[in-house]
Amino acid sequence: MNVFLIGSGGREHALSWKIAASPLLTKLYAAPGNPGIAQDAEIVTLKIEDHAAVISFCKEKKIDLVVIGPEAPLTAGLADALLAAKIKVFGPQKIPATLEGSKSFTKRLCADHNIPTAAFIETTSRAEARAYIEQHGAPIVLKADGLHAGKGVIVAMDKQEALMAVDQVFAMSSNGSGDAPVVIEEFLEGEEASYFCFVHGEQVLPLASAQDHKRVFDNDQGPNTGGMGAYSPAPVFTNEIEREVLEKIVRPTARALAKAGTPYSGVLYIGLMITKDGPKLIEYNVRFGDPECQVLMPRMKDDVLTLMLATANGELDKSSVRWRDEVAITVVFANKGYPGAYKSGAEIRGIEKANAVEGVTVFHAGTKSEGGKIVSNGGRVLNVTALGKSVTEARERAYKAIALIDWPEGFYRSDIGWRAIAREKQK
Repeated sequence: MNVFLIGSGGREHALSWKIAASPLLTKLYAAPGNPGIAQDAEIVTLKIEDHAAVISFCKEKKIDLVVIGPEAPLTAGLADALLAAKIKVFGPQKIPATLEGSKSFTKRLCADHNIPTAAFIETTSRAEARAYIEQHGAPIVLKADGLHAGKGVIVAMDKQEALMAVDQVFAMSSNGSGDAPVVIEEFLEGEEASYFCFVHGEQVLPLASAQDHKRVFDNDQGPNTGGMGAYSPAPVFTNEIEREVLEKIVRPTARALAKAGTPYSGVLYIGLMITKDGPKLIEYNVRFGDPECQVLMPRMKDDVLTLMLATANGELDKSSVRWRDEVAITVVFANKGYPGAYKSGAEIRGIEKANAVEGVTVFHAGTKSEGGKIVSNGGRVLNVTALGKSVTEARERAYKAIALIDWPEGFYRSDIGWRAIAREKQK
């Protein structure tokens, strides 16, 4: 098979690394790519937003499957354009991709189909937003509509902070569009977890769980980011909780979209809060999480390309997936200043040494090649990923590897996996 992978981050490097190992693969192309992806794929210079150019390339290279990594091309309808040109694609079409593209769309779907989620309002009125905050107090959560790279959510811990955040979240919502709704919802107490399924219509193939670390600093301090590290599986996500999530959240969502004539096809990311009343949906993403994908791919025993093809073909009811017993953990090495302003272009040394540590794979997220050197080119720059018999062992390997990377301009959290390690110590 000839495969075309779209994307340039750590998620896409993890996917290219896994796809490259497939016995089905003949040739892997990628755009825009990065230096890590370039180890597995031929990098193509192509404007992804130019759907006609993407289709022309696919026809020229006889592409058998297009794998769309990030959310923006999905919400822009790239899958629709490819399918109309009779090109197979892994990733949902524009309307079902609205599960991620619009917070209000997802909350209305939850309300209409009795899917457990936080109590909420959606509003286009700043005055109504402030009145709701005055009535309900804090902590409270404000969500901008549209795509914001994981930074469109404000968790306000006191009422004054929430009131001050109203203008900010309205400005973010669909890039400041005056009539775009904002979602304000109750703050859920509990432990977060992410869960992943392959979905085609009403067919659902459960994958695995992970736990992300959203706050930028140790001890879950500082602003939200796109994710500073993750591990898989998440111990809080028990078999009982998995059954409840499938029965009450995933299958009703897949069924609702299929019956509406807009069936979902691709991987579905289910962001959850495990509360005292059971799991509740925080958000949907319509692609693999980043950095969660970087811990799922090393744990997956089976061929991901075979599973992606089964998803695209609607053959998930004939498919299964197996997972390694080992735990995987990834630590994000980010640019100083992230998620705020930062400088790119500093040289990064020692990636080869880090890759030589037992169980470790370094995925490139925001890098580029410049004069034969690897330099930073983004906020989240590297994902140092390790397998181990326990979270403790995997984390030791990851931090041993990250210490071998020479990049003074970078920083990372030193406590990734702390909840799971606390559980291991209790046992």
